[in-house]
Amino acid sequence: MYAYIKGFIKEIESNYIVVDNNGIGYLIYTASPYSFDIDKEYTIYLYQYVREDEISLYGFKTLEEKELFLRLIGVKGLGCKMALPMLATGSPAGIIDAIERENILYLKKFPKIGDKVARQIILDLKGKLATSSNESNPKSDELLEALRSLGYKNSDINKVVKQIDPSLELEKQIKEALKLLLK
Repeated sequence: MYAYIKGFIKEIESNYIVVDNNGIGYLIYTASPYSFDIDKEYTIYLYQYVREDEISLYGFKTLEEKELFLRLIGVKGLGCKMALPMLATGSPAGIIDAIERENILYLKKFPKIGDKVARQIILDLKGKLATSSNESNPKSDELLEALRSLGYKNSDINKVVKQIDPSLELEKQIKEALKLLLK
């Protein structure tokens, strides 16, 4: 299994790029290949897809994109070839927001995503995706984990965390969050 590859972009096509790493060209399917520049070095986060008739690499510019892709392909009826175009035409934050708000119309705008698959995405992922605004602060991550371990839903936690001063000690943040959650 590959975590990432660092190399120079040698070829760009409509749905993939070729990355040169120590003289070996890796064909990597990516959501937005034209966001890369030829002969420029990049670190690309990878997912290796292995089936009896296919071995493919899928690449992402950020870990957030990769994590969302992995969550999407975990949904029943949604494979790599359906999840990748979702990332190409929608931002990870927009997709997560649509899932949390149960916005089926937004999800159906993606290629090959119908009503049934959109509902399955919401059913499988609602409340399980972290928002990027909370991931930047390690204290905030600890606070989220602590509240989740106490049985609170992500949607409730996200509303409360925004109201808490991040400069407070973690224990004080937890106390403040619990006060707000119990109201």
